[in-house]
Amino acid sequence: MPAALKIGQILKGKVGCYSICKQLGASVWLASDCNHERNVILKYADHWRIRNERDVLLRFQEQTPHVRPLLDEVEGDEQNDLKLVLKHLDEDLLHTLGHRELTRAEVKHIGKGVLEALRVLHEDGFVHTDVKPSNILLNFDETDSQRITDVQLADLEATVSQDSEYAKDGETAGTAIFRSPEMSLGMPWTTSTDIWSLGATLISLIYGGGFHIFSPGVPIEDDQYDIEILKRHHQFFGPFPHSYNEIADERRLSALIWLMDSTPTETLKPFSRITNREISEEDKGFILRIMKLDYRDRPTARQLLDDEWFIPS
Repeated sequence: MPAALKIGQILKGKVGCYSICKQLGASVWLASDCNHERNVILKYADHWRIRNERDVLLRFQEQTPHVRPLLDEVEGDEQNDLKLVLKHLDEDLLHTLGHRELTRAEVKHIGKGVLEALRVLHEDGFVHTDVKPSNILLNFDETDSQRITDVQLADLEATVSQDSEYAKDGETAGTAIFRSPEMSLGMPWTTSTDIWSLGATLISLIYGGGFHIFSPGVPIEDDQYDIEILKRHHQFFGPFPHSYNEIADERRLSALIWLMDSTPTETLKPFSRITNREISEEDKGFILRIMKLDYRDRPTARQLLDDEWFIPS
């Protein structure tokens, strides 16, 4: 087990040295670059995901400015003792949503940035698996703290190929309320699972105020938590289509039939029927294009980038 980090500790990387300033999370630290006047983020854990993130970033970060880049790495003396030095941005999107609402133009700017990152990953067959506000990082203009300049997708620890056993076996990943129906059901998943997660994120951005359309109304430790989220999928974007007969086994089909039959009709809230007093027709149309229960019906990141929704009005 690699030794724990300490405040003030100096770490020497391949291209620079870094002074530990503050612990931000279980495996995340704020550090200062000894050679440049800038802060950096240091990720450190004895886990395969750290090396996986390093490998994924080295593969993709030169192809897009919308992935938070690896700046350096620090190798320790022990096996698996690897520390990643990553770019520091002003804040994550979840924090931004906690203190202000976004304009429609900002929602589109953020959505486009994330889609640009996903396009690069997806066209090489890789899936991020955890698209959500806290994994979307923002920088703001130095002279105008309200103007967003940079949008970068972060936390690529669990980014894997859609041809991996992880994806083919239907392993769950990410955060339940942003998770696609197929992943929630333990079915094989592809790059389109990220598209669903982005759609769920965009709904939260459009509505603001901490709203999340799939919040299940029960504590996360409740046995019904994941089931209630699937019910919300059905309530807003259902019913689950007959095409699930082609992609789901008998056990999952039976579970979906039970779920739909046990959901009272009066609780159904089709997103397609939401009025323009709540959301604009343009925004609703874009969301409905994304939120398809059958993953095969969702557009690709490239197709969404070509959508007229991104044309300035």
